[in-house]
Amino acid sequence: MLYLYLAIFLTTASMTIDAIGSCNEAMCASVVSKCMLTQSCKCDLKNCSCCKECFNCLGELYSDCCSCVDMCPERNYIGSSLSKKSYVEDFPDPQTVLFSVLTAEPDTLERWVTYNTAIDKDSPLNSKFNKHFKYNHIYEDRTTKDVAAFNCTVAYITQCVSWNKCRMVCQSMGSSAYRWFHDGCCECIGHSCINYGINENRCPKCPLKEVDDEDVDEYYNSLDSEELPEEQTLK
Repeated sequence: MLYLYLAIFLTTASMTIDAIGSCNEAMCASVVSKCMLTQSCKCDLKNCSCCKECFNCLGELYSDCCSCVDMCPERNYIGSSLSKKSYVEDFPDPQTVLFSVLTAEPDTLERWVTYNTAIDKDSPLNSKFNKHFKYNHIYEDRTTKDVAAFNCTVAYITQCVSWNKCRMVCQSMGSSAYRWFHDGCCECIGHSCINYGINENRCPKCPLKEVDDEDVDEYYNSLDSEELPEEQTLK
């Protein structure tokens, strides 16, 4: 009878695993069946009364198999997770006048959108850029307080582009640096910006859709076949 019970239980566990699309049956069937039999994962993330016991039961396969027992946090989408990660790089010889001219007015072809942000010159973040750039005074209001500010200008490319395309476009515009978000959004950064401009995806048409993490490679390939930077800097 015991063997019959185990056979029925394992069959039920296998059916449960099959019903969960993100669960790897080949990898997880055995350990999940064991944990279901011992009821080590019989709770949820809200009360978490069995979280540690379930973690220990699944062992090294926890990250791969937690979805089989509904103990994984919800997976993020590229639209939300990759838009918070980016690669940044400085250009050695920025053409500041060219960049200023191109971003002074809205682009008639809508190839990019421009954002201007006032930056306090006394900000502690300034120290990083003082070594590389000379700042142009935008205004100095001595009537209210003796604080000079710089106008940080960035240009977001409208469409999604690859890392290499982002680098080429921003350099051709004369920007001093660029920030390429891992969802394909490209930000060209002006010479007076600190901390690499705005750490936020504001590209009007990028990303085009939400993509599951499992489709990251396919998503990158859809942007371009060019290689990504070997060492990606997360900011």
